[in-house]
Formats: sequence, C-alpha cells, structure tokens
Amino acid sequence: MKIMYNAKVDLLYLRLDDRKQPVINKRVSDHIVLDIGEDDKIVGIEILDASKHLNLEGLLPVKYEVSLEAA
Repeated sequence: MKIMYNAKVDLLYLRLDDRKQPVINKRVSDHIVLDIGEDDKIVGIEILDASKHLNLEGLLPVKYEVSLEAA
C-alpha cells in the first residue's frame, strides 16, 4: 500500500494495489472517490480536502511494523 499526499490540492491518495490496470472512479461522497479495478476490487481511495477531514499530522509520515508472528 502507498499513501501519497498532495498539499497543493489537499488530496490524500491510498493506493491499495500497485498493479497497472484500468480503473473506474466511483464517487461515494463529496470528499471520497474510490478507484475500482479488476473484479470490482477497490485499488485506490482519494480523499479530497483531506486536511479538513483527517488529522494529517497523525497520519503522515506513516509508521508501520512488520510482524513475523503467526496471527
């Protein structure tokens, strides 16, 4: 997964699938657009006016841990 933020247009984009594929944009609200790819799977999420809807300071930069333990 990739998380990209464009401060110039205040857009946060979550890319869930890095494969190149055709997508269809589906607006689900005034500020959320889903990119729907093959097999009707969500491959990306656009959040418009992101700073108004999210705490970007808490989100960016993203920190994560990789667990090697079995779930």
